Amino acid sequence: MKKLRTAIIGTGFMGRVHAENLRRLPEVEVAAVAGSSDERARQFGNSIGVNRATGNYQELLEDSTIDAVHVLTPNALHYPICRAALEAGKHVLCEKPFTILVQEARELVELAAQTSHANCIQHNLRYYPVVQQMRCMIEAGDLGEILIVQGTYSQDWLLYETDWNWRVDSTDNGALRAMGDIGSHWMDLIQHLTGLGVTALCADLATFHKTRRKPKGPVETFAGKTLKPGDYDSVPIDTEDFGSVLLRLGDRARGAFTVSQMSAGRKNMFTVEIYGTKAGVAWNQERPDEMWIGERDRPNGILVKDPALMYPRAAAYADLPGGHSEGYDDTHKQVFKRFYARVADAAAPVEYPTFEDGLLGMRLLEKVAESSKKQGWVEV
Repeated sequence: MKKLRTAIIGTGFMGRVHAENLRRLPEVEVAAVAGSSDERARQFGNSIGVNRATGNYQELLEDSTIDAVHVLTPNALHYPICRAALEAGKHVLCEKPFTILVQEARELVELAAQTSHANCIQHNLRYYPVVQQMRCMIEAGDLGEILIVQGTYSQDWLLYETDWNWRVDSTDNGALRAMGDIGSHWMDLIQHLTGLGVTALCADLATFHKTRRKPKGPVETFAGKTLKPGDYDSVPIDTEDFGSVLLRLGDRARGAFTVSQMSAGRKNMFTVEIYGTKAGVAWNQERPDEMWIGERDRPNGILVKDPALMYPRAAAYADLPGGHSEGYDDTHKQVFKRFYARVADAAAPVEYPTFEDGLLGMRLLEKVAESSKKQGWVEV
């Protein structure tokens, strides 16, 4: 079998996550990596056993043997790299949030449609098996009409003023940080699960650290907690640490969620609760194999991931039997399986988030920023 050859552009936390999970697909070879410099690329390539490494991603786009690229850079580089990759005839998978501006996202959607190449936004949180079970239950009417959605995405990795990451800087990240980084996941998932679009929202954003102490050297995501006082420079901050949003979905449903990167003790707590006229469901990413099912007139229950006890379509996202956990890494693998099936065969179904989903996410983020600025409701 001829292997599909892919290149990873970006050498940080997500670069390692993507490399490790691509190697779980027998039909895909990680053929090359690109970083911000030759040295960074070589270090990353050595750490994952890839010999070809460069500080110039354009070299990889010019290689006709490379079938696809993963764009895992700071957000400000998503647009130019995705555009160049599509123009070079590559299939493209990009991390979220899609771009910095809505117009950039719209241009990439149009270009992808013209080229007919597979395009994907890495909203991997859709692909926990029990999350897919929630979706199947909602589609089957098990919850009745959806009335209420609520939840949070809470982390603590930027709690201290000495915590730093490129996302803190709006030049690299874009105007929205907590909302763009993790709020984009929450808004994508709630629409994916319920089938309801966000029709209006009211947002409030807060920056608690008006200045942060920036390390004088590079720091990887979720790292950098052991630096000394002399290793920092003080810089002003213009991206948010926290956000809260009220939502209207579809014709009738209402909801609310918060995002935070300063919630002490919460490492990666993504929760979603969905309540309908018949029942409710809830899920917490820190307990990924469990789903709570709420009843009005019967005892509540807990579904523990077991393909034999799930809707068949949801069970297709579980590669291991009951009692064998499938978590964060597995969600990336599930997206990659479906994306590369499409790369191999243009007639394969599109069972992954596309650039159009990325454009929708950018429109919602634009509305969040607009609402917070005017301190009022905005239509979507």
